[in-house]
Amino acid sequence: MKQNLLQQMTARMPEFSKGQRLIAQYILNHYDRAAYMTASRLGSLVAVSESTVVRFANELGFAGYPEMQRALQELAKTNLTAAQRMQVADNLLDKNNILDHVLQADADKIRHTLDAIDRDAFYGAVEKIVAARNIYILGVRSSAALADFLTFNFRMMFDNVRAVEGTTGTEIFEQLLDIGPEDVFIAISFPRYSKRTVRAVEFAHRAGADVVALTDSATSPLAPESDQLLTARSDMASFVDSLVAPLSIINAMVAAVSMRKHDEVTDRLHRLERIWDEYDVYDKNS
Repeated sequence: MKQNLLQQMTARMPEFSKGQRLIAQYILNHYDRAAYMTASRLGSLVAVSESTVVRFANELGFAGYPEMQRALQELAKTNLTAAQRMQVADNLLDKNNILDHVLQADADKIRHTLDAIDRDAFYGAVEKIVAARNIYILGVRSSAALADFLTFNFRMMFDNVRAVEGTTGTEIFEQLLDIGPEDVFIAISFPRYSKRTVRAVEFAHRAGADVVALTDSATSPLAPESDQLLTARSDMASFVDSLVAPLSIINAMVAAVSMRKHDEVTDRLHRLERIWDEYDVYDKNS
């Protein structure tokens, strides 16, 4: 994403042509909507040609309109309020075909994530997790569901998993008091990023722990302090982001870790099964 894109447009306004000024003014006022418009649609709204919109993107240093659009979408993801996101979603979704639209979009996110993910970072994270003294896991707000799922499955395999409760910033640091170089800290956060998670990542990194960040892009505030950066597409499905792609990465991580610790995990699962049977945990009628 181009740094300070809106500021750049504002500063360069006097040198733009009349058509470019119309485009820039619309984007400055409505970047949340422009981010999800085609070049043709944006051009028609401000009464300029599609080619003028494309040339405007080039003028700002982008290879083409899609690159500028992605930059605006990154900006929108991190800055839009929940109400603004709902407005954008209303414009994006076909109200008569929501199920197909959302499921197809989710499938596309998984494909894009598979194409872009850093495999060295993924397998490096797996090795660090397998060898860790303690595994700390944090995700707050919407990412809490992902953190809970990962914690649940890792506790099936390990007895050194620590779920960091994200209630308040100070309590997070108290839970991370003893984290150190032999530990792994797995942080999960997607737009709008949680400040508590960002600060916890900085704390863990300074303490010497290996930081695995699961987030949406290299521009995420979690990225600078992470040792293994795992990125997953997470675009708007409604006023919240879709989390299917990060969940797929978590599923892959659980599978890869269990394969690396195959014998120990198998033995642990056998013992758990005996406990579940003894205390009648699961319904076996079916």
